Amino acid sequence: MKELVRPARLAAGARVAVVATSGPVPEERLQAGLDVLRGWDLDPVVAPHVLDRHGEFGYLAGTDADRAADLQNAWCAPTVDAVLCARGGYGAQRMVDLLDWEAMRAAGPKVFVGFSDVTVLHEAFAARLGLATLHGPMAAGIDFIKNARAQDHLRDTLFAPETVRTIASGGTALVPGRARGVTVGGCLAMLASELGTPHARPSAAGGLLCLEDVGEEPYRLDRCLTQLLRAGWLDGVRGILLGSWERCGDYARVRPLLADRLGGLGVPVVEEFGFGHCAGALTIPFGVAAELDADTGTLTLDEPALR
Repeated sequence: MKELVRPARLAAGARVAVVATSGPVPEERLQAGLDVLRGWDLDPVVAPHVLDRHGEFGYLAGTDADRAADLQNAWCAPTVDAVLCARGGYGAQRMVDLLDWEAMRAAGPKVFVGFSDVTVLHEAFAARLGLATLHGPMAAGIDFIKNARAQDHLRDTLFAPETVRTIASGGTALVPGRARGVTVGGCLAMLASELGTPHARPSAAGGLLCLEDVGEEPYRLDRCLTQLLRAGWLDGVRGILLGSWERCGDYARVRPLLADRLGGLGVPVVEEFGFGHCAGALTIPFGVAAELDADTGTLTLDEPALR
């Protein structure tokens, strides 16, 4: 797995577009997130369909075509320096094939931030644009607008990425050791769902794989991990970082499952790394070379996440 192109860091006054690629966005949470961004001296602009709700499928933020157009237009706008997703939910899979990747490549590298369902887009940006992205809090996310740690870590990553080259999670080793590779990953269920699709990478070989999920029973986590194992997608992975497993049942049940499915890979595994669907979620860059030390619970980037 090769390193990807790192976009430029942000500066005061940068214009950031907020788009809804998946589920519907509560207006009050959007406004709270915009206030946070303005407090960072950013200039947030809201895509036209951010507050839409699909007429028939209420779990979607408007139509697939409108969500795709919002993302593409924001990305291709020469005045926009970064695109932040408003929230996750579901729907990125339905719109990702509607994007004009040639036009987006021509627009040049920009900062892209999101997580959860946005995993689909992290994979596509890597495969189609060769671009490093940020797995981080979303503008209307409740864990972002109400948590100073999540805000501070994202802000430092955007404005002063050299200050967060070492990400100290407080996590512990499920399997001890150190490993080097290129960061990759996201939501476990989405990675399993993406297998065999046009924008998904063929495997995690050479990667430091970040995994997390929300609202999945342990047997469903087992299903997704087993699917990745049976498909050979985990062959050659260098190390694994496990984030949050919110609403996935008692972690005392989830932990042995993770050890059972991942322990046999013979690579370092660190648990409770503090990214994903949790309060104070850390921002993890995808597509950058790094070293994982499972024993100290740290991820050290070779270079800052952004140029």
